[in-house]
Amino acid sequence: MRILAMDSSGLVASVAVVEDGSVGEVTVAEYTVNYKKTHSQTLLPMLDDVAKMIELDLDTIDAIAVAAGPGSFTGLRIGSATAKGLGLALKKPLIHVPTLHGLAYNLCGSDKLVCPIMDARRGQVYTGIYEFDGNDLVVIENQMAISIEELGEKICAYGREAIFLGDGVPVFGEALTEQIMAGHKIAFAPAHMNRQRAASVGALAIRYYREGRTETAAEHGPDYLRVSQAERERRERLGNDTI
Repeated sequence: MRILAMDSSGLVASVAVVEDGSVGEVTVAEYTVNYKKTHSQTLLPMLDDVAKMIELDLDTIDAIAVAAGPGSFTGLRIGSATAKGLGLALKKPLIHVPTLHGLAYNLCGSDKLVCPIMDARRGQVYTGIYEFDGNDLVVIENQMAISIEELGEKICAYGREAIFLGDGVPVFGEALTEQIMAGHKIAFAPAHMNRQRAASVGALAIRYYREGRTETAAEHGPDYLRVSQAERERRERLGNDTI
Protein backbone atom coordinates (compact mmCIF):
# COMPACT_ATOMS: atom_id res chain seq x y z
CA MET A 1 0.00 0.00 0.00
CA ARG A 2 1.25 3.48 -0.88
CA ILE A 3 -0.13 6.69 0.61
CA LEU A 4 0.52 10.24 -0.53
CA ALA A 5 0.14 12.47 2.53
CA MET A 6 0.10 16.22 3.02
CA ASP A 7 -0.29 18.68 5.86
CA SER A 8 -0.79 22.42 5.41
CA SER A 9 -2.93 22.96 8.50
CA GLY A 10 -0.47 25.25 10.30
CA LEU A 11 2.76 27.15 9.73
CA VAL A 12 4.44 24.03 8.34
CA ALA A 13 3.95 22.65 4.83
CA SER A 14 4.72 18.95 4.53
CA VAL A 15 4.38 16.26 1.87
CA ALA A 16 5.30 12.58 2.23
CA VAL A 17 4.98 9.19 0.61
CA VAL A 18 4.47 6.37 3.11
CA GLU A 19 4.21 2.65 2.40
CA ASP A 20 3.35 -0.33 4.56
CA GLY A 21 6.30 -2.65 5.03
CA SER A 22 6.70 -6.13 6.45
CA VAL A 23 7.24 -4.59 9.89
CA GLY A 24 5.25 -1.37 10.19
CA GLU A 25 5.13 1.67 7.96
CA VAL A 26 8.02 3.04 5.89
CA THR A 27 8.54 6.69 4.94
CA VAL A 28 9.81 6.67 1.37
CA ALA A 29 10.13 10.44 1.09
CA GLU A 30 9.22 13.53 3.10
CA TYR A 31 9.57 17.22 2.31
CA THR A 32 8.80 19.58 5.17
CA VAL A 33 9.25 23.36 5.26
CA ASN A 34 8.66 25.65 8.22
CA TYR A 35 9.12 29.01 6.58
CA LYS A 36 7.07 32.14 5.97
CA LYS A 37 5.63 31.33 2.58
CA THR A 38 2.01 30.70 1.76
CA HIS A 39 1.15 27.06 1.24
CA SER A 40 -0.32 27.92 -2.15
CA GLN A 41 3.25 28.74 -3.18
CA THR A 42 4.87 25.65 -1.70
CA LEU A 43 2.60 22.61 -1.54
CA LEU A 44 2.35 21.60 -5.20
CA PRO A 45 6.03 22.37 -6.00
CA MET A 46 7.01 20.25 -2.98
CA LEU A 47 4.81 17.40 -4.22
CA ASP A 48 6.36 17.70 -7.68
CA ASP A 49 9.90 17.62 -6.22
CA VAL A 50 9.12 14.53 -4.14
CA ALA A 51 7.59 12.73 -7.13
CA LYS A 52 10.62 13.51 -9.29
CA MET A 53 13.13 12.53 -6.60
CA ILE A 54 11.65 9.06 -6.03
CA GLU A 55 10.38 8.64 -9.62
CA LEU A 56 6.84 8.34 -8.33
CA ASP A 57 4.04 7.50 -10.73
CA LEU A 58 1.02 9.07 -9.02
CA ASP A 59 -1.22 6.39 -10.52
CA THR A 60 0.50 3.87 -8.22
CA ILE A 61 -0.69 5.48 -5.00
CA ASP A 62 -3.64 3.86 -3.23
CA ALA A 63 -4.99 6.93 -1.44
CA ILE A 64 -4.34 10.56 -0.61
CA ALA A 65 -4.19 11.51 3.07
CA VAL A 66 -4.67 15.07 4.23
CA ALA A 67 -4.51 16.74 7.63
CA ALA A 68 -8.10 17.91 7.68
CA GLY A 69 -8.22 20.30 10.61
CA PRO A 70 -8.44 22.12 12.79
CA GLY A 71 -5.85 24.73 11.97
CA SER A 72 -5.30 27.76 9.79
CA PHE A 73 -8.44 28.34 7.73
CA THR A 74 -6.42 29.29 4.65
CA GLY A 75 -3.99 26.40 5.10
CA LEU A 76 -6.81 23.90 5.50
CA ARG A 77 -8.55 25.14 2.38
CA ILE A 78 -5.32 24.85 0.37
CA GLY A 79 -4.65 21.32 1.61
CA SER A 80 -8.25 20.27 1.08
CA ALA A 81 -8.42 21.71 -2.43
CA THR A 82 -5.11 20.07 -3.38
CA ALA A 83 -6.18 16.68 -2.04
CA LYS A 84 -9.62 16.90 -3.68
CA GLY A 85 -8.10 17.92 -7.00
CA LEU A 86 -5.64 15.03 -6.95
CA GLY A 87 -8.34 12.60 -5.84
CA LEU A 88 -10.62 13.60 -8.70
CA ALA A 89 -7.83 13.58 -11.29
CA LEU A 90 -6.35 10.25 -10.19
CA LYS A 91 -9.67 8.65 -9.16
CA LYS A 92 -8.25 7.82 -5.74
CA PRO A 93 -9.93 7.87 -2.33
CA LEU A 94 -9.04 10.42 0.33
CA ILE A 95 -8.20 9.70 3.96
CA HIS A 96 -9.36 12.36 6.39
CA VAL A 97 -6.79 12.59 9.20
CA PRO A 98 -7.62 14.97 12.08
CA THR A 99 -4.74 17.43 12.37
CA LEU A 100 -4.12 16.86 16.08
CA HIS A 101 -4.25 13.07 15.70
CA GLY A 102 -1.50 13.34 13.10
CA LEU A 103 0.53 15.72 15.25
CA ALA A 104 0.20 13.45 18.28
CA TYR A 105 1.38 10.51 16.17
CA ASN A 106 4.81 12.18 15.95
CA LEU A 107 5.32 10.80 19.47
CA CYS A 108 4.15 7.27 18.70
CA GLY A 109 5.14 4.88 21.49
CA SER A 110 5.36 7.52 24.23
CA ASP A 111 4.35 6.40 27.74
CA LYS A 112 3.20 9.95 28.62
CA LEU A 113 -0.02 11.77 27.94
CA VAL A 114 0.53 13.39 24.55
CA CYS A 115 -0.91 16.87 24.18
CA PRO A 116 -0.49 18.70 20.86
CA ILE A 117 -1.33 22.41 21.04
CA MET A 118 -1.82 24.81 18.13
CA ASP A 119 -2.24 28.52 18.70
CA ALA A 120 -5.88 29.22 17.82
CA ARG A 121 -5.68 32.94 18.71
CA ARG A 122 -8.30 34.69 20.85
CA GLY A 123 -6.72 33.12 23.95
CA GLN A 124 -7.41 29.54 22.83
CA VAL A 125 -5.53 26.49 21.57
CA TYR A 126 -6.59 23.69 19.28
CA THR A 127 -5.75 20.58 21.24
CA GLY A 128 -6.56 17.00 22.17
CA ILE A 129 -5.31 14.53 24.75
CA TYR A 130 -3.86 11.19 23.65
CA GLU A 131 -1.91 8.17 24.79
CA PHE A 132 -0.40 5.17 23.04
CA ASP A 133 -1.12 1.49 23.42
CA GLY A 134 2.03 0.20 21.75
CA ASN A 135 1.88 1.90 18.36
CA ASP A 136 -1.88 2.46 18.49
CA LEU A 137 -3.10 6.01 19.07
CA VAL A 138 -5.74 6.20 21.80
CA VAL A 139 -7.92 9.31 21.87
CA ILE A 140 -8.59 10.30 25.49
CA GLU A 141 -10.15 13.66 24.67
CA ASN A 142 -10.92 14.52 21.07
CA GLN A 143 -10.01 17.67 19.19
CA MET A 144 -11.29 20.86 20.78
CA ALA A 145 -10.71 24.61 20.97
CA ILE A 146 -10.27 25.70 24.61
CA SER A 147 -8.22 28.10 26.70
CA ILE A 148 -4.75 27.01 27.77
CA GLU A 149 -5.86 27.34 31.39
CA GLU A 150 -8.74 24.91 30.86
CA LEU A 151 -6.39 22.49 29.13
CA GLY A 152 -4.00 22.69 32.07
CA GLU A 153 -6.83 21.79 34.44
CA LYS A 154 -7.75 18.80 32.30
CA ILE A 155 -4.17 17.51 32.19
CA CYS A 156 -3.66 18.00 35.94
CA ALA A 157 -6.81 15.98 36.64
CA TYR A 158 -5.26 12.90 35.03
CA GLY A 159 -2.30 13.00 37.43
CA ARG A 160 0.15 11.83 34.77
CA GLU A 161 3.20 13.33 33.11
CA ALA A 162 2.31 15.05 29.84
CA ILE A 163 4.39 15.98 26.84
CA PHE A 164 3.42 18.98 24.71
CA LEU A 165 4.18 19.71 21.06
CA GLY A 166 3.00 22.02 18.32
CA ASP A 167 3.23 25.69 17.39
CA GLY A 168 1.40 26.58 20.61
CA VAL A 169 4.44 25.62 22.68
CA PRO A 170 6.47 28.80 21.96
CA VAL A 171 3.36 30.84 22.78
CA PHE A 172 2.22 29.05 25.95
CA GLY A 173 5.20 26.95 27.08
CA GLU A 174 6.43 29.43 29.67
CA ALA A 175 2.96 29.89 31.14
CA LEU A 176 2.49 26.12 31.33
CA THR A 177 5.82 25.62 33.09
CA GLU A 178 5.78 28.54 35.49
CA GLN A 179 2.09 29.09 36.22
CA ILE A 180 -0.61 26.82 34.81
CA MET A 181 1.12 23.50 35.54
CA ALA A 182 3.75 24.58 38.06
CA GLY A 183 4.55 21.61 40.31
CA HIS A 184 3.36 19.07 37.75
CA LYS A 185 5.75 17.04 35.64
CA ILE A 186 5.59 18.07 31.98
CA ALA A 187 7.91 17.87 28.98
CA PHE A 188 8.16 19.35 25.49
CA ALA A 189 8.90 17.41 22.31
CA PRO A 190 12.32 17.88 20.67
CA ALA A 191 12.75 19.96 17.52
CA HIS A 192 12.51 17.09 15.03
CA MET A 193 9.15 15.98 16.44
CA ASN A 194 7.41 19.17 17.53
CA ARG A 195 5.65 20.32 14.34
CA GLN A 196 3.33 18.81 11.75
CA ARG A 197 4.86 16.07 9.62
CA ALA A 198 3.17 14.51 6.62
CA ALA A 199 4.96 11.23 7.38
CA SER A 200 2.96 10.95 10.62
CA VAL A 201 -0.25 11.76 8.74
CA GLY A 202 0.62 9.06 6.20
CA ALA A 203 1.50 6.42 8.78
CA LEU A 204 -1.76 7.02 10.62
CA ALA A 205 -3.62 7.03 7.30
CA ILE A 206 -2.38 3.54 6.48
CA ARG A 207 -4.09 2.33 9.65
CA TYR A 208 -7.27 4.19 8.70
CA TYR A 209 -7.15 2.72 5.20
CA ARG A 210 -7.00 -0.81 6.58
CA GLU A 211 -10.06 0.01 8.69
CA GLY A 212 -11.95 1.21 5.61
CA ARG A 213 -11.95 4.85 6.76
CA THR A 214 -11.79 6.52 3.36
CA GLU A 215 -13.95 9.04 1.55
CA THR A 216 -14.35 10.33 -1.97
CA ALA A 217 -12.95 13.64 -3.10
CA ALA A 218 -16.50 14.97 -3.34
CA GLU A 219 -17.24 13.97 0.27
CA HIS A 220 -14.16 15.54 1.79
CA GLY A 221 -14.27 18.79 3.76
CA PRO A 222 -12.06 20.35 6.45
CA ASP A 223 -12.83 20.35 10.18
CA TYR A 224 -12.60 23.98 11.26
CA LEU A 225 -13.98 23.57 14.82
CA ARG A 226 -14.57 27.34 14.94
CA VAL A 227 -15.99 29.84 12.49
CA SER A 228 -13.49 32.03 10.67
CA GLN A 229 -12.56 35.54 11.78
CA ALA A 230 -14.41 36.96 8.76
CA GLU A 231 -17.55 35.06 9.75
CA ARG A 232 -17.23 36.18 13.38
CA GLU A 233 -16.91 39.80 12.27
CA ARG A 234 -19.90 39.44 9.94
CA ARG A 235 -22.03 38.05 12.77
CA GLU A 236 -20.90 40.86 15.07
CA ARG A 237 -21.88 43.45 12.44
CA LEU A 238 -25.28 41.83 11.94
CA GLY A 239 -25.78 41.70 15.68
CA ASN A 240 -24.90 45.36 16.08
CA ASP A 241 -27.18 46.33 13.20
CA THR A 242 -30.16 44.68 14.85
CA ILE A 243 -29.70 46.39 18.23
